[in-house]
Amino acid sequence: MKRELGIARCGLACCLCSENTECKGCKRDGFLELSWCKEAEWCENRKCVIEKKIRGCYECEPQHCRKGLYAEKIKARAFAEFAKRFGTEELLDCLERNEKVGIIYHRGGIIGDYDDFDDIETLISFIKTGTC
Repeated sequence: MKRELGIARCGLACCLCSENTECKGCKRDGFLELSWCKEAEWCENRKCVIEKKIRGCYECEPQHCRKGLYAEKIKARAFAEFAKRFGTEELLDCLERNEKVGIIYHRGGIIGDYDDFDDIETLISFIKTGTC
């Protein structure tokens, strides 16, 4: 876990991501200059957060939002909703504990143990407890 990368504006766990080894986390440089990030320009969640002048989707209504990453998958929404309810430090603590007991964020590509859920409350409970 690279805790210093923290939680992305959308709620995803930059700290656990293994997809882009060049990534510095999307909060870097005030989240405005991300020339090293190939997805920065198209990220609807990033644009929305900048427009609203908030730190992340977790300061808005992630559970009910369907913009960008939130349109189809629930992982980012659940992570952001968890951060809204319990704070980003608690989310980082839970993710770190879960990683230590073998819960994998990215098992194959960008899919891992947090992706097998279709209910946001069940996923939030899994993040909190590490069990289904």
